[in-house]
Amino acid sequence: MISAKNIFKSYDQLQVLKGVDLHIKESEIVSIVGASGAGKTTLLQILGTLDRPSPNAETELIIHGENVLTMNDKKLSQFRNLHLGFIFQFHQLLPEFTALENVCIPALIAKKNKATTETEAKEILQYLGLADRIDHKPSALSGGEQQRVAVARALINKPAIIFADEPSGNLDTAAAENLHQLFFDLRDKFKQTFVIVTHNETLANMADRKLTMVDGQISV
Repeated sequence: MISAKNIFKSYDQLQVLKGVDLHIKESEIVSIVGASGAGKTTLLQILGTLDRPSPNAETELIIHGENVLTMNDKKLSQFRNLHLGFIFQFHQLLPEFTALENVCIPALIAKKNKATTETEAKEILQYLGLADRIDHKPSALSGGEQQRVAVARALINKPAIIFADEPSGNLDTAAAENLHQLFFDLRDKFKQTFVIVTHNETLANMADRKLTMVDGQISV
């Protein structure tokens, strides 16, 4: 599902990633851990096509069967919206829209039918236990509910891969545990691949594989 070879990333004179190699299988849940500054989020952003690696003749990045390094920005944006989902520590919901409207946004950007999208969004929100919250705006939702809306938004286009960056970092213990279990339930139901950057050892250890980053590389 993901094949990355010789991923480098530098910002001016600071080398953040130092030749990362990574292979992730379909429907696998992989956690990435490491100290702050080890390069976890930078790697996640590159794997999620939110950033590009530094130029290197030997770098390769194949995602869902596509060589994303050859895509221009427009094609890459379309690919990202259709095939990749994102969950962040801070839910990044749009405050002026309801839960249902927030979930529908990626599908509407992809020009999918509005009525069909709303039906599918309601089904996902119901699956996530939010059937009675679809008309609430983010300010009327708890932290755990907001994060589940963000999960629903990540799912609406039926992405092959979901990237999560500290998804439970802003939640209390109970809400975090519920979110962690949800990822595994979703994998079992929808067969998606999950790549999760986290400092939460409980979540990291639940994954099929735990990768540890040290000084810009994956420790072996």
